[in-house]
Amino acid sequence: MPVFDFRFTVDAPVDAVSAFHFESGILKTLTPPLMILQVHRFEPLGEGSVSDFTMWMGLIPIRWKAVHANVSASGFTDTQVTGPMHSWTHTHSFVTTCENTTEVHEHIEYEHSSGLRGLRSRILFSSIGLLALFTMRKVITRREVNRRMEQGGPQK
Repeated sequence: MPVFDFRFTVDAPVDAVSAFHFESGILKTLTPPLMILQVHRFEPLGEGSVSDFTMWMGLIPIRWKAVHANVSASGFTDTQVTGPMHSWTHTHSFVTTCENTTEVHEHIEYEHSSGLRGLRSRILFSSIGLLALFTMRKVITRREVNRRMEQGGPQK
């Protein structure tokens, strides 16, 4: 099963990084500028909460439904229930590396479907595509956590 690991640091305490990921509009906030996200259902992040959305990658709609587990201030896991992949389990971890620095670790175990469906996911979710997506998310996370800290805390 393929694995994608991506790590980056944010110059902020772990509680600020965690609070950012618990915000109600986080999916739209983390969506890169050239991608459109249509949220159908997004429950507050908690054990068993559901996210149901469509990502528009150009003219291609990708419907995705995920369930969250292992939710805590140090991270959470979302598992695809329905979507473009045969399987997808994405663990987000937040770890203090020093007083005001947090490492974000994105760990994804995934498997493409077979046939034409798998061809589409192999193109859209290739290792290069995942690297580009998570590099953008790194930039957005750093910018937005910093902005919220300057404003006095997370914006709910």
